[in-house]
Amino acid sequence: KQDSIKEMRKMMDGTERKNIKPGLRVKIVQKQHQRTGQLTEGIVKDILTNSQVHHRGIKVRLDNGIVGRVQEILG
Repeated sequence: KQDSIKEMRKMMDGTERKNIKPGLRVKIVQKQHQRTGQLTEGIVKDILTNSQVHHRGIKVRLDNGIVGRVQEILG
């Protein structure tokens, strides 16, 4: 059971590009909100980070044009 919980957490992890696809609902932190940690919810339109992993979160553009790093994947 512990292993399946770890797997679920990995899938919800916004630091790996493979977990993020256009159309997913996510919570991101915008550059100007990194200090406060304020999150913005939206739908992924474009993935902007080229590398497979980024320790602060994969950078995406939401369908409303807002850019930020994925903190949480909602589905």
